[in-house]
Amino acid sequence: MIGDCRVAVARRTWELPFLAEARELAGLRRLLRMHLGLWGIPHLAEPAQTCVTELVSNVIRHVGELTPTTLTVSMNGTFLRLEVQDPDTRALPTLLAAGPDAEGGRGMALVDAAADRWGVILRADSKVTWCELATGLTAADGHVGHPGVTRAEALLGLYGSVRHPAGTPRTRLTVATAQESVIAVITDLLLWLRAHGCDVDEALDRAQGHLDVVT
Repeated sequence: MIGDCRVAVARRTWELPFLAEARELAGLRRLLRMHLGLWGIPHLAEPAQTCVTELVSNVIRHVGELTPTTLTVSMNGTFLRLEVQDPDTRALPTLLAAGPDAEGGRGMALVDAAADRWGVILRADSKVTWCELATGLTAADGHVGHPGVTRAEALLGLYGSVRHPAGTPRTRLTVATAQESVIAVITDLLLWLRAHGCDVDEALDRAQGHLDVVT
């Protein structure tokens, strides 16, 4: 509804098939960071990257280089779910108590520390190692409950009631339509500043500074 302005974020499951090798890891991390940014949960990029790096490294180490592997990223309620699938049902990930001088054995310990929960699903011809991270989202298609976001939604609701008078059909906002409303609000605010003799560029710089602090 435009009146209470709840913006639905489309977080559709995506899959990425690839051949497991060390040189793929940097690209996987970049893609994951970009994708989580588009999903509005960039704060999970670092722990998610850690999990994916370790899960894929396990495939490389215990199954072999160039193993056909698939990364799946999805939502499970308000949890971010990461799955790494490979064709070997024998080499199962194990949580080990690796000593400080050990050269290996820390992979799943890092996953266990970064994720809220993890596990393994065995299938007839493959296994899936998965982990889930709490997002802080209000709903699977919602947003992180930052006070600034809540205030912005209230403002957009008021703005929408002006731009769409009573009797105008109201529909649930998508991110695309909400973005247009946000741009319209920003434009009108900048016009107000200019009309009152304020420096628009300075205002934008200050706003960017505040944004950097809160995020």
